[in-house]
Amino acid sequence: MIKKHFLSLVIVIFILLAEQVRAQTATADNTGEDQISITRLADAYNSAIGQQSRLYNGPEYELYNPAIKGTAYFQDINKFTPGTVTYDGLFFKDVPMMYDLNKDVVVVLLYNKFSMYTLLNERVERFDLLNHHFVNTLSDSLHTNNGIDPGFYDELYHGHVVVLAKYSKSIQTNSGSNAIETYFSQRKSFYLKKGNNYYSISGQGALLDILKDKKKELQQYIKTKKIKYRKAPEEAMVAIAGRYDELSR
Repeated sequence: MIKKHFLSLVIVIFILLAEQVRAQTATADNTGEDQISITRLADAYNSAIGQQSRLYNGPEYELYNPAIKGTAYFQDINKFTPGTVTYDGLFFKDVPMMYDLNKDVVVVLLYNKFSMYTLLNERVERFDLLNHHFVNTLSDSLHTNNGIDPGFYDELYHGHVVVLAKYSKSIQTNSGSNAIETYFSQRKSFYLKKGNNYYSISGQGALLDILKDKKKELQQYIKTKKIKYRKAPEEAMVAIAGRYDELSR
């Protein structure tokens, strides 16, 4: 009965806040003010709903055997760090989370600050963690055979073309003379989205072949800017993609 009354109260609060935002945005003259109002509404809703939040919806998460060397997590950070996530159609901020690269799941700390659980991948639209913006390619991968597996990808650049990085880890075993060593091994791969298709990027040559309609101009740009793809592939791809967008206008 208490839970029912609580949820009813939250709904009433949400409706009142929504009406207030409509009144504010009705007289707003720019998109910035509209966005601020929407953000305030989301914050108020998240605060009001508290422990009943739809964010707290997923299976319990179990930690790995500490005997495995290394970590399964993004940037090897195995502690909860505040981030933002769009989950089940709602935006949540200051969420304590980790990104498990071995299982490709987002791990969140429950409101009791002790229990850990995994967000359901199909409900995660995007999330921000450690100054990186991750997007879920699940919907694209389900609807078209476009050269990319479903999962979370670091969006390095977003314009007419999109540059993505995929980080993954796997558990490996090395049989030594004295004992068997188990450790996490990391892999990184890159993709370019052009139109509705994704292309795997193995190097600078592969990238320029995909952007072949501006290949000569991009080669000159790389030479002029002294871009070293092998030394810093992420920065190189972002610069080349940005230049391609400029040339395509």
